[in-house]
Amino acid sequence: MSQLSEWDPMSGSRLTMAERVWEYAQLMRWDRPIGALLLLWPTLWALWLAGAGQPQQAVVVIFLLGVWVMRSVGCVINDLADRHFDPFVERTRDRPLASGRVSVREALLLTAVLLLIALGLALLLNRLALMLAVVGLLLAVIYPFMKRFHHLPQANLGLAFSWSIPMAYAALTHTVPAEAWLLFVANMTWVLVYDTEYAMADRDDDLKIGLKSSAILFGRYDRALIGGLQLLTLLLLLGVGWVNELGVMYYLGLFGAAWLFLYHQYLIRQRDRKECFKAFLNNNGVGLCVFCGLLLAQLPQY
Repeated sequence: MSQLSEWDPMSGSRLTMAERVWEYAQLMRWDRPIGALLLLWPTLWALWLAGAGQPQQAVVVIFLLGVWVMRSVGCVINDLADRHFDPFVERTRDRPLASGRVSVREALLLTAVLLLIALGLALLLNRLALMLAVVGLLLAVIYPFMKRFHHLPQANLGLAFSWSIPMAYAALTHTVPAEAWLLFVANMTWVLVYDTEYAMADRDDDLKIGLKSSAILFGRYDRALIGGLQLLTLLLLLGVGWVNELGVMYYLGLFGAAWLFLYHQYLIRQRDRKECFKAFLNNNGVGLCVFCGLLLAQLPQY
C-alpha cells in the first residue's frame, strides 16, 4: 500500500495512498465534523418525536449513515462550486480542491460514489421518505451556488439542513404532520443563527471577492438580528414541546440552549473573526441540549 503514490503538484513530491485518502477525507470534512453534528441534531429530534421516544433502530441507523453521507456530498459539491473563490479566503485557501491537491475529476468521482451510497440508503425507506430524499438531494446540490445570487444563502442551507425532519416523520409514520413542519421552521431559524455567525467570520473576505451572505445583508444590525432569530428559535421549540406534551426535562434542555445563545452574543460582541467562528462551533452544544431534554422527557414511565 505504501508503494502506491500520486504526484502532488503543490509540493512537487509524491503522495502515498494513505495521504491521498486523507485528502479525500478532508474534502468531505471528516476532520471537521461540526457540520455533520449540526445536521445530526435536528434529525435525532425528529426521529425521537416521530417515534414517540422509541424510533425503530433500523431507521435510526439509516438516518445516521445518511447524515454523514449527505454532509460529505454537500461539502464536496460546495468546494467544487467555490474552487475559484476559496484560494482568496483565509479560512478556506488550504482546502484540497482550492490548493490543487485534489483534482476536479477526483472530486466528481467521489461525489458520484457518495450519491450511489445515499441512493442505496434511501431505497431502504418507504416511498414517501424516498420521494422526500430526492428533494433533499436537490436542496443540497443547489445551496452552494446561492451565495452568488442573493444575500440569504443561509436560508437555502436552512432548507437543506432541515429536510431530514419531514423525511424522519415520513419514514416512521408514513406521513408528515403539522408538528413536523413546526420543528422544521424552528430548525430553519436556528440554521440562520449559526450560519450567520459563520458568515461573520468570512465577511471581509466575501466582500472582497463579491460573494453574498446574511452577515453582509444584516450589516451593523447583525448581532440584534441574530438575537431575534435566537429568540424565535426558542419560542418555536417551546411550541414543539407544547404540541407534543413534553415534560419538564425538555424545557430544562431549552433553558440550557438559551444560556448558550447568550454566550454566543458575548462571543460575537466585537465581531472578531475567531470569536464568531467559536460561536458557530458552540452551536453543537445547543443541539445537544435540546436533544438531551427531548430524550429525558420521553423516557418510559414505570
